[in-house]
Amino acid sequence: MSTSIATLVDRTLTAFDALTAVAEQVVDETQYITDLGLVWRGRLNAVRAARGSETASDETISAIDAASSEVARIVDPHRAIDWLSTLPQVALVALDEAT
Repeated sequence: MSTSIATLVDRTLTAFDALTAVAEQVVDETQYITDLGLVWRGRLNAVRAARGSETASDETISAIDAASSEVARIVDPHRAIDWLSTLPQVALVALDEAT
């Protein structure tokens, strides 16, 4: 079964939501976390709109899955904040998009 770019964007956003939940423990960073969400969700949704129906390569699927797996292990809220910038960029590189 083929996997679409839209499905991979959805996986990335699900992982991003999990990171956000961990990061929100740092109350002093709420605005920064919100801003990162607005920017990166917008960028990833633009990729979905432009290329969502394309079929992803096995390598792209593996890269997105590996990044999502790494994110699932993050429990430190400060590390989660760092990954709120990192995860979308990793996904964009895997999707052969400009970061």
